[in-house]
Amino acid sequence: MDVRTFFWSILLSLVPISELRGGIPYGYFLGIKWYVITPVCVAANALVPFLAWWFLEGVNATLCKIPVYRRWFDRFLVKAQVKVAPKIKKYGYLGLMLFVAVPLPVTGAWTGTVAAWVLGLDKRKAQKYIMLGVCIAGAIVIAICTGGKGVGSVFIKHT
Repeated sequence: MDVRTFFWSILLSLVPISELRGGIPYGYFLGIKWYVITPVCVAANALVPFLAWWFLEGVNATLCKIPVYRRWFDRFLVKAQVKVAPKIKKYGYLGLMLFVAVPLPVTGAWTGTVAAWVLGLDKRKAQKYIMLGVCIAGAIVIAICTGGKGVGSVFIKHT
């Protein structure tokens, strides 16, 4: 197993946009076994709600003192309030989990955490549902990468 591939898979799973949708395929298609790369990338991506909330409550407040950043962040918040928040608000925490579980661009743990923060959802409860969504997304991504053989083989007894 190539350590660099492993490292980049973890890093991709932590950053916005790619998250585990990028980390799992990157590692898997570069030779890391699905049963190794999937839990590692899921675990890395499950850290995102904690990192994002820390950022939103701490670092962001300091950065908002910079006018250029403040304008960008205000536009970002408006987008989150208009496009994402109504979907999550309609279905509550279950909606938050399902939103994060869909492995498409801009539907991951980062966006889910920002939406939960914007809606003023309970931090701990939101983080739990986001982590459940991350687990589901990881299963979907590896199932797609392996043609269903990866996750399916856990449930099918081999003869």
